[in-house]
Amino acid sequence: MAGLELVSDAGFRADGRRPDELRKVRARLGVLARADGSAYLEQGNTKVLAAVYGPHEVRGSRAKAPPDRALLSCRCSSAPFAGGGERRRRPPQGDRRSGERALLLRGVLEGAVLTHLYPRSQIDVHVQVLQADGGELGASVSAAGLALLDAGVPMRGAVVAGSAGLAEPPAGPPLALADLSAAEEAAGGPRLVVATLPASGHLSLCQLSARLHQERLQPVLDMAQRACQGLHAVLDAVVRDRLRRDTAMNE
Repeated sequence: MAGLELVSDAGFRADGRRPDELRKVRARLGVLARADGSAYLEQGNTKVLAAVYGPHEVRGSRAKAPPDRALLSCRCSSAPFAGGGERRRRPPQGDRRSGERALLLRGVLEGAVLTHLYPRSQIDVHVQVLQADGGELGASVSAAGLALLDAGVPMRGAVVAGSAGLAEPPAGPPLALADLSAAEEAAGGPRLVVATLPASGHLSLCQLSARLHQERLQPVLDMAQRACQGLHAVLDAVVRDRLRRDTAMNE
């Protein structure tokens, strides 16, 4: 990434953030009445909606039902009005990027959900990007994790995902940037997305968009993990607030 384009001499990015600063995060749980669990997440101008259905009996042939665990079915799509790089003339749920995101999401959630507690059953996770402005994969993972918590699905811990990139100023060392916006992603530099289980420190996803020398990888990885920690602090407060409100209503 071109350092002069992404970070000013005063150390600010184009949107006014410091290199390690996250975009503004907002989240809500229980936004869909017909889902077993749901969540809405805003991260900057990226907006994602996630819904969870189940656990329930496996649909279709029972032969595909694992005898010792639940089957996780993940579907990702982008609204036609989402903008960014997600817009397609064909139905958004059928595009290649959404399919890749669904596969990555399933891999992350299989490491977080205690699927062995629900043998021969199925859990459906649907994620839709309502507005795309960078970090769609990370926001999808984080929103899905919130929706699973809202559904009461047992997990090893909350799961969150964040991103980081690398700015290379003409003078001075490379600079790691947290939580890339669409404009920063479009600069074409290496982008790292990681998903973690903050309670255990387990790293469940590490996706690098381009080659990066190992000496430069560690600062970017550290920045992405710090982004996950910051995001987890915000989302944990949202979950705790929801639990307090639910407890007060039941008393």
